[in-house]
Amino acid sequence: MTSAVRPLLGTAALLATGVLAACGPVEPNSAPGTGPSGGSAATSAQASPAASPAASHVGTAAAGCSSSRLTAHVDLAQGGAAAGSRYVPIDFTNTSGSACTMNGYPGVSFLRSRSGGTLGKPATRNPAAAPATVTLTPGGVAHAILQVAEAGNYSRSACTPVTAHWLKIFPPNQGTAIYAPFKMQACSAKLPARLGSQLAVDVVRPGAGKAGHAP
Repeated sequence: MTSAVRPLLGTAALLATGVLAACGPVEPNSAPGTGPSGGSAATSAQASPAASPAASHVGTAAAGCSSSRLTAHVDLAQGGAAAGSRYVPIDFTNTSGSACTMNGYPGVSFLRSRSGGTLGKPATRNPAAAPATVTLTPGGVAHAILQVAEAGNYSRSACTPVTAHWLKIFPPNQGTAIYAPFKMQACSAKLPARLGSQLAVDVVRPGAGKAGHAP
């Protein structure tokens, strides 16, 4: 997403290629960000960020954005790669007729299929930017940057790579998941604690994610 390399939080030294994506430990996603699946899930939609009004930091009395009021879309066109990791924005669109707010980190995990179990560990949290309330007007968009370390950074025995086709996403402070298509080699095994997670996610920020821009 930027020319500067942002290391993957919680991962350790990578393979002998010399590529590094590790830094200090971070707080893992916890409930409700990684709440149980089940309940009705909102269908993901590829909303056009250009046609959607931007979200803002303006504080209002609007209720929190429930999963049923949001769609999620991984914008590959605004992605980038550096130092053994891929960076992509997850864009959230308010599909309801009233304003709502988001604050904090989404919970994100890999899936092979929407009906399948999660793969590996959920995303850890990147503390580079502090959470702030983002207000989404009807049709408004907010985003969170997802960092994905290449599965090849880890030994096959530790990673057990498979092809993931979906992301399971819990909007901040929500216990019902929404889903977004995303194809990537994923570690199906839970990596050792010293290696952290293959995924790391930033806080939700206003507007659609743009290449070269980060929180």
